Amino acid sequence: MKICPCLLALCIAFCSLAVDAREQKADGTYRVRRTVKLGGDGGFDWPIVDATAGKLYIPRSGDKPHISIFDLATLKPAGEISGVSARNVAIDSELKRAFAASSPVAIWDTGTGAVIKRVPIEGKPAGIMADALTHRIFVQGRSEPGLTVLDAKDGAVLGTLAVGGEIEQSASDGAGLIYVDIEDRQSVVVIDAKAMEIRSTINLDGVVGKSEGMALDTKNHVLFVASRDPQITAMIDTQTGKVISRLPIGKGCSAAAFNPKTMECFFANADGTLTIIKEKSPTEFVVEQTVTTLPGTKRLSLDSQTGRIYLITAEYAEAAAPTAGAKPGAPATRGSMKPGSFTVIVIGKD
Repeated sequence: MKICPCLLALCIAFCSLAVDAREQKADGTYRVRRTVKLGGDGGFDWPIVDATAGKLYIPRSGDKPHISIFDLATLKPAGEISGVSARNVAIDSELKRAFAASSPVAIWDTGTGAVIKRVPIEGKPAGIMADALTHRIFVQGRSEPGLTVLDAKDGAVLGTLAVGGEIEQSASDGAGLIYVDIEDRQSVVVIDAKAMEIRSTINLDGVVGKSEGMALDTKNHVLFVASRDPQITAMIDTQTGKVISRLPIGKGCSAAAFNPKTMECFFANADGTLTIIKEKSPTEFVVEQTVTTLPGTKRLSLDSQTGRIYLITAEYAEAAAPTAGAKPGAPATRGSMKPGSFTVIVIGKD
């Protein structure tokens, strides 16, 4: 049977396009997979993925502060923790408990969303981290006492620890050490999680400016410390405290996350970019990709199961010019947030 040459050519072209489409879909690059305008009233802070429970927590501020809960797969509303003015959330997956960086600290069941306890603390909580090894919660304050440590099992206050500066982000090595980024001191404080004592301090003066994000590769003992001025990340050997490498990142970084499955570190930047650093070896790092997002996406959370990154932002009215009498060179005041403009951006490879 003879096949029409035109039909044969068409079939070949179609097959080529199908192959190209498959290759493009699996080319290994990150891209924006979803952009969802969730709206809602009030400001917002750190998005936190609970991969085990399949939920996304987002603190909202304003007249009625609360923590919004969304289904991670669909981004549809899945409840809220009302009456909580928080900046961040920490999860103890084994105990199925969530903790808010608020005063008092709100504790709830990650399965039902029911509030279990509220623990009064001091120090203007702005961040929080759960250590899976000790089942302790480290609440990061913007004022003394600095760190407040809670028992994740019952919410009891175990003690406080002064770290001598403003804490931006912290990470656990899973073996008993907590690394705390002190943004206004160009340093990282290393804490013994069980003894609740400072073991050492990594001095980064002259290496980074105001450090606004930090992540940790626990396997290879590498700290990624983001700097706003200069716009770089410094890779630090946690065992020696020495700088391994420096690489450029976007402007206005405020959060970082490391994925040990892919050996990649992600930096959320306010200039509307996501910088991805690839760790090729414990001593070799490259800027693998820069993904364009939206302006203001300076907070992120990593889904440890899917490898997807969740970013948040909103739209704002035009910035107001400096008022009369303002200091020369004073920045313009950011305009008010546009109603209903709060947005979640999901970045992934597939």
